[in-house]
Amino acid sequence: MDEPKYKRVLLKISGEALMGDGEFGIDPYVLKGISHQINRVVSMGVQVAIVVGGGNIWRGSTAEAQGMDRSTADYAGMLATVINALALQDALEKQGLTIRTQTAIPMQSLAEHYIRRRAIRHLEKGRVVIFAAGTGNPYMTTDTAAALRAVDIDAEILLMAKNNVDGVYDSDPNTNKDAKRYERLGYIEALNKRLQVMDSTALTLCMDNQLPVLVFNLQAPQSIEKVVTGEDVGTLVSN
Repeated sequence: MDEPKYKRVLLKISGEALMGDGEFGIDPYVLKGISHQINRVVSMGVQVAIVVGGGNIWRGSTAEAQGMDRSTADYAGMLATVINALALQDALEKQGLTIRTQTAIPMQSLAEHYIRRRAIRHLEKGRVVIFAAGTGNPYMTTDTAAALRAVDIDAEILLMAKNNVDGVYDSDPNTNKDAKRYERLGYIEALNKRLQVMDSTALTLCMDNQLPVLVFNLQAPQSIEKVVTGEDVGTLVSN
């Protein structure tokens, strides 16, 4: 692979991406593949932080639609992200990497509490840092958590890893064979067209802090490696 384009990145992995072809839970083969790619990226000298979702285990919006209190449902979703973070931590450690998991909600027996300066220090020492439990607040998605953490740790780019979707389209490519994929997008254009990049709060946070966002297909071969070396894949959202 070529030399890396970025020194520090934040990788957002959706919970759905961990399911593979399943309908629920974590596919161990997918987890192993992701951890192998991250190991390759770290070996290039790239500092990697990760935010992981929880949609493969729990979706707060679904629980709310079934009558659960929204805040309670969202807190349950935060716990789902911790489960995924611990599974990813274990897979990465099996690759020989040193991992630190930090949670937005204190869980002293499981992980460190999120402290910005400590997270940056871990990255500077070559450790992979996994951020779990979202922002620690209900009504906030893990997309928003990813944008917030990326800005907070001075990441150069936010990498949005999607499940079998290779970028941002003008319509759903799964239902419209003529859907057009964007190679480049401006923040305002993505917001005005309500494109499925990330939720509007997260995208606005990236825009306000001029943080570029790259949307790509996690399942594509060597996808993370190609992204960090600057290959022309996925959709770049920036100024």
